[in-house]
Amino acid sequence: MPASARFLSPSEAARRLGVSTKALRLYEDKGLLAPPRSAAGWRVYGPGEIDKAREIAALRRLGFSLAEIARVLKGDSRERVAMLAAHQTAIKDRLKGLAATAMTLQALQSGHANTPALVAGDLMPHSSSGREPAIAFDLPWPWGGERFAIQDIKPLTYIIGPLGSGKTRLALRLAETLPNAAFLGLERVSDTAALRKGLAADPALRDRVEPILAQLAHHGAEMSDALTALAIGLAEEGPAFLVIDMIEQGLDEPTQHAVSAYLRARPPGTSPLFVLTRSHAILDLATTGEEEAIILCPANHSPPSLVAPFPGFPGYEAVASCLASPTVRARTEGVIAWRPGASGRSPA
Repeated sequence: MPASARFLSPSEAARRLGVSTKALRLYEDKGLLAPPRSAAGWRVYGPGEIDKAREIAALRRLGFSLAEIARVLKGDSRERVAMLAAHQTAIKDRLKGLAATAMTLQALQSGHANTPALVAGDLMPHSSSGREPAIAFDLPWPWGGERFAIQDIKPLTYIIGPLGSGKTRLALRLAETLPNAAFLGLERVSDTAALRKGLAADPALRDRVEPILAQLAHHGAEMSDALTALAIGLAEEGPAFLVIDMIEQGLDEPTQHAVSAYLRARPPGTSPLFVLTRSHAILDLATTGEEEAIILCPANHSPPSLVAPFPGFPGYEAVASCLASPTVRARTEGVIAWRPGASGRSPA
């Protein structure tokens, strides 16, 4: 490293940039920064690293995920302008939604200042586009029949919430309501022998499962019965939507990271997935992209809601607090089997 250059320690660089040292390590882990090492082996940050980290931090403050930032940094000037414009459009859409919410709240204050109860219709969301929601249904217990709607279904939607929040009940209702949907329950982990027998008897299914396992291995997955069972569920033909209960069940940390990478790399047109999770290896808020959505089931049994993966947005901190170590396993008692339109009750 040039003797004339001023190199900073991680703590000095973090103070200058207004970020944490953990953020700098995250930038490095995601391949966005590559700080050199001192003679003693410590990370150091020179002018080039500081400038790049400052750009990353600025883009994060604008709401870009780390995956989006990687594409911005790698793109040429034309690609950068296009990505910035697309992000600006997405921000404007969110602002329209917030403005509509603010107007509704103002109207409620004016119209119901002396009224002990609000009219339910006053609180129903209205689409700025005038489109019907992709799915809408009455929520099961513990929400007592409140209405839930999703305007657009993303290729990958996470369902998250603490134990007892009702997230499994929400997932089951989604599987019942979505057309031609299937629910892949936790029994897949304990009933692997039957699944393997079925796999051996079905060459066509085996031909679909083996490429999935190969891709997962490429991403660093450790082969196991639990992973094979998950791959079989992903390879099943027929369901237009697949709802997966606690996708990390039975998988070690490297495999959970591999599953996350595989799900995000699925080609366009693949059946949308709804996955329940409490693992930060599966749901990495720092890298969540535009083709992903997050549904939070709050601990206080407030209605489930979509949460944007950006610090400061309503529900973000609650989602972050639900995410646990990849070693945490879901409870398996009272598991519910794979079947289209499954129904039942579960503790989660």
